[in-house]
Amino acid sequence: MTGNNHHLIELANYKMPFGRFKGKYLVHIPEAYYIWYKGKGFPQGKLGRMMQEMHEIKVNGLEYLLTPLIKK
Repeated sequence: MTGNNHHLIELANYKMPFGRFKGKYLVHIPEAYYIWYKGKGFPQGKLGRMMQEMHEIKVNGLEYLLTPLIKK
């Protein structure tokens, strides 16, 4: 697997560590939450980068590509 594949698997399996959606996969968090965060400013670090990527995925309707990558 390439580095991109590993990153997509990590993104699909990343869970929100705090707040209203704590413990939920980022891919399962509503698009409106990411839009709100974009206006407010994403957190610093890895979580912020993952949230920015998920925002782009969601606004482009591509979350269906990540759902099969979630490890059960």
